[in-house]
Amino acid sequence: MNFELTEEHLAVRDAAREFAQNELLPGVIERDEKQQFPAEQVKKMGELGFMGMMVDPKYGGGGMDTISYVLAMEEISKIDASASVCMSVNNSLVCWGLEKFGTEEQKQKYLKPLASGEKIGAFCLSEPEAGSDATSQRTTAEDKGDYYLLNGTKNWITNGNSASIYLVIAQTDREKGHKGINCLIVEKGMEGFVVGKKEDKLGIRGSDTHSLMFTDVKVPKENRIGEDGFGFKFAMSTLNGGRIGIASQALGIASGAYELALAYSKERKAFGKPISQHQAIQFKLADMATEIEAARLLCLKAAHLKDQKKDFAKASAMAKLYASKVAMDVTVEAVQVHGGYGYVKEYHVERLMRDAKITQIYEGTSEIQKIVISRELLK
Repeated sequence: MNFELTEEHLAVRDAAREFAQNELLPGVIERDEKQQFPAEQVKKMGELGFMGMMVDPKYGGGGMDTISYVLAMEEISKIDASASVCMSVNNSLVCWGLEKFGTEEQKQKYLKPLASGEKIGAFCLSEPEAGSDATSQRTTAEDKGDYYLLNGTKNWITNGNSASIYLVIAQTDREKGHKGINCLIVEKGMEGFVVGKKEDKLGIRGSDTHSLMFTDVKVPKENRIGEDGFGFKFAMSTLNGGRIGIASQALGIASGAYELALAYSKERKAFGKPISQHQAIQFKLADMATEIEAARLLCLKAAHLKDQKKDFAKASAMAKLYASKVAMDVTVEAVQVHGGYGYVKEYHVERLMRDAKITQIYEGTSEIQKIVISRELLK
């Protein structure tokens, strides 16, 4: 086993760190307060290759491995989780799904602008009642011969308004259950497609999370991904990869909070010496660092298995389950280390604590991860 990162990996990590510090940190608190989507910063992320990192260069991507993606996600998430979730969805769910399962025509038309960052994508699975349960889709795609008639509502959609290309999971034949589900590529501006209200969220407030409504939207048959009935398998496959992205985001939020707490503990004095010299604080820092390192290794293992084209379903679910818990635990402790200042926006840790909670919810709750893990264990 080799735990050393390559020079290429280190270069990607350093580039992401520099971008986060120079481009994302300025104004991050204001964007959070105003719920402002980081449009300018996301555009620059695309120009630097962060929006299609793992896509083949012939489709406009960076041709990097998943480990590089994890490293970049961690660094960007340390500073702005609203930007990193946009990056995660575009990379893990939309670009990966299109490259893995799309036709050559779909890749040329849709994957290229997504991978280059020219356009942003959205993955539309969750519904008001079904949540992330792909088998209970109420959105329907009625087969009309050379097109589908799409009707229904999706909610909690990341990049809901900023996206131009949407992968929509819908039920075509309810009698076939999960084998009657399809995934359709929907373009913004199609007649009958309306973007609903933006959600007022606890965390990742800069991310534009919207409901989407489809009323008799005509989607050409050539916009279906895979064979008829492939939608459920498509959703499950992409979510496995998506969990690596969200685990990396959780890791970044945790490590960002830890770094702030460590630096503050060396500056803040109590009883005549820096609080870092008090054993109570030292124990907190030791626990935080250990949990973060364990989460990082789980993320990198899942990424390694994916790069080796091995089954990574269990590893990605474990990484997401544990890293999201670590993100919540570490950010709470970071606020505690800061004391009263931790409750103040200018010190950043309260925002990271709010951002951490969503990592336990999207891409499947912690309970769903346990179901995935136990299913893999009992095979």
